Amino acid sequence: MIYPIITAEEAAEFVKNGDTIGVSGFTIPGNAKKVPVAIAAKARREHEAGREFKVNLFSGASTNDYTDGELSRAHALNFRAPYQSLPEVRKRINADEVHYNDRHLSEMAQEIRYGFYGKMDVAIIEAQSITDDGEIVLGTAVGNSPTWLQCAEKVIIEVNDQIPESIHGLHDIYVPLDPPCRREIPIYKPSDRAGKPTAHVDPKKVVGVVKTSMPLGMPGGFTPLDDTTRKIGEHVCEFLLNEMKVGRIPKEFLPIQSGVGNIANAVLEGLETSTEIPAFQVYTEVMQDTFVKLLESGRCKFVSTCSLTLSHDTMMEFFDNIKFMHDKVLMRPAEISNHPEVIRRLGVISMNTAIEADIFGNINSSHVSGTKLMNGIGGSGDFTRNAYTSIFLCPSIKKDDCISTIVPMVSHCDHTVHSVDIIVTDQGVADLRGKDPMQCAHEIIEKAAHPVYRPLLREFVELSKGGHIRMNPNLALAFHSAFAATGDMRKTDYKHYQVD
Repeated sequence: MIYPIITAEEAAEFVKNGDTIGVSGFTIPGNAKKVPVAIAAKARREHEAGREFKVNLFSGASTNDYTDGELSRAHALNFRAPYQSLPEVRKRINADEVHYNDRHLSEMAQEIRYGFYGKMDVAIIEAQSITDDGEIVLGTAVGNSPTWLQCAEKVIIEVNDQIPESIHGLHDIYVPLDPPCRREIPIYKPSDRAGKPTAHVDPKKVVGVVKTSMPLGMPGGFTPLDDTTRKIGEHVCEFLLNEMKVGRIPKEFLPIQSGVGNIANAVLEGLETSTEIPAFQVYTEVMQDTFVKLLESGRCKFVSTCSLTLSHDTMMEFFDNIKFMHDKVLMRPAEISNHPEVIRRLGVISMNTAIEADIFGNINSSHVSGTKLMNGIGGSGDFTRNAYTSIFLCPSIKKDDCISTIVPMVSHCDHTVHSVDIIVTDQGVADLRGKDPMQCAHEIIEKAAHPVYRPLLREFVELSKGGHIRMNPNLALAFHSAFAATGDMRKTDYKHYQVD
């Protein structure tokens, strides 16, 4: 190997105060695990010596505790984009210690290439291997690594010996040309390969290789399904089956996209048992544990993804069965897995979770009570705005009935009703297609809202003034005000907020 083998601590010395760093991965898998910890340790030493040390961090999506966690605890983050999901960094973003730019995941790589954020100083990329001429077999996620390798002035490669050689061939690395030279992305079905199996870096930019031996999978797993999530899954499957029966979904079905979490898993488990729905393909951003089971059972024929977001045990099962998986899975860069052009062309059915929805069909997927960031918009906007049918999922109530997820007006809006087709809760399916705002309100109140909150939602409509949208701005956030004051949205009393 022509590259110097260095320690993580030596690698950290290439990072200076104020540097912009790009890291590999997409969710926890595929992220660098040693060098970010060493950078955090360097930050602590600098701070103890009375010197400023903070970096700007760009990723594919969320990272891991080695990266966002360690750098946050070391107070070493100045700026963060495009997505995060760890309590440590979230706490500092909400405390206004870290500047956070919440972006559509499909846009991040190209915006770096366009120069919107200035130069990238260092890329830190986990890989299975790197050749002397700069061909890199990436790890269990692609994220924005191909663009970081292209744009960064210095590159540090973490070669993780826990990534098996058999991963070679699972990646499809394609970086679009920039305008005005951009061409169509040659993906016409989820299994089409558009690029090549390796990423590339100019060998002159590689300042060192850090050898690691770190676990690959997600720690822990998702909590078991409960009655609420199962009902949501059942409602989605019933809706999709009916769409097929009436001819709005073709008999061969359409590719699906599924977000992360228990509700998404409930839908996938429902699809496993809904045998009237034919075996399907997936065009998504994360491959969860349930997809492995669906591939093995034959219910799923192919998964195009950006990341193997698998638990440790399922990751081991995946690689133990790699010969079977090799022609059924491809990992792509985030700007391809989430690309509007491909999503629209393939006719993807998108399914994402909401924090709350309002009675007109607007969705909040990122902020609690309109102010406190949870994770970010992630890839939900990429899929929602371009889906054949866009579906949002959430339980109708939370916190022992004290919170209604269906509210008069969302406290923060990530997705407007113009992009939202279907809202599904444990109560049922609200179909917004072909309806005006007040018809949407009736549909959502009567079919998606919990019965406990329907009278309050109907009362809001009655107290609102007429027009294309009946809205009373004085009462629109009364649910949220009641929760802030009493901890219970059921105690909403519109008289407290009514202004004559």
